[in-house]
Amino acid sequence: MAGSPCIPCLRYRDALAAITWLCNTFGFVEHLVVSEADGSIAHAQLSHGNGMVMLGSVRDNDYGRLLRQPDETGGLGTQAIYLVVAEVDAVHARALAAGASIVLPLKDEEYGGRGFTCRDPEGHLWSIGSYDPWA
Repeated sequence: MAGSPCIPCLRYRDALAAITWLCNTFGFVEHLVVSEADGSIAHAQLSHGNGMVMLGSVRDNDYGRLLRQPDETGGLGTQAIYLVVAEVDAVHARALAAGASIVLPLKDEEYGGRGFTCRDPEGHLWSIGSYDPWA
């Protein structure tokens, strides 16, 4: 196996915009994007180093009914994604420029590394840091 066996999966109302935002802001790279005829995203895989997230458009199907979007929960999530990056300050600057809502400020962590937590344009919670738990 080349990457992590744990791959977070997200749904977005505007998945195409989310793909662009995640690539431009956090440095993800499109690995695979499968579009539907109506312009929605059936499935996308975005890589970052040895990691990956999968995402798609919000759907009213068996799997989709198991999930709620942040705008349906008053902005509260049931999970967050931690993304390890080398240049935390640069990603923080891009996140601010891209309109991310910073919910925990950029700071040096007691356990090592530096990081911050933000919400993407649809409210999903992301923690970005230089602390690498694998190291």
